Amino acid sequence: METNGFQKILVATDFSPASEPALREAAKLARSNKAELLIAHAYEPPSPLQIDGYVAPWIYNEWEGTLRKEAELALSPLVERARQEGVTARSVVLKGTPFKAITDAAQAEHADLVVMGTHGRTGLSRLVLGSVAARVAASAPCPVLTVRVN
Repeated sequence: METNGFQKILVATDFSPASEPALREAAKLARSNKAELLIAHAYEPPSPLQIDGYVAPWIYNEWEGTLRKEAELALSPLVERARQEGVTARSVVLKGTPFKAITDAAQAEHADLVVMGTHGRTGLSRLVLGSVAARVAASAPCPVLTVRVN
């Protein structure tokens, strides 16, 4: 059976304004291709090196649980909006370094396309801050569409 277009699109969001155009474009592509839309957010749990002094392990677990729950709550209206636009959508909460978590999820979910917003940084700020979108594009198992904020 031959198919045209995409069957599964993963759109990554960091909940910033740069993610909004990418979400709109991903939903449009999902609708026109009758593809499933995975709306993903990656969070990084706090590292012991980021905290000054000793913190009990159960506190780390509590922090991580809170981060996961906050991501789930923030993704929920995005999924609902996509569904109202006639798109089959679900949320995916990822844990770890964003570019790695997104790349791993694209592979595990067999995504045909990853869509990401980009801040469009150039020069020194891009060199210093890096670009999650550029790192995903370099390592993803499928094409990556970057959508720049206007």
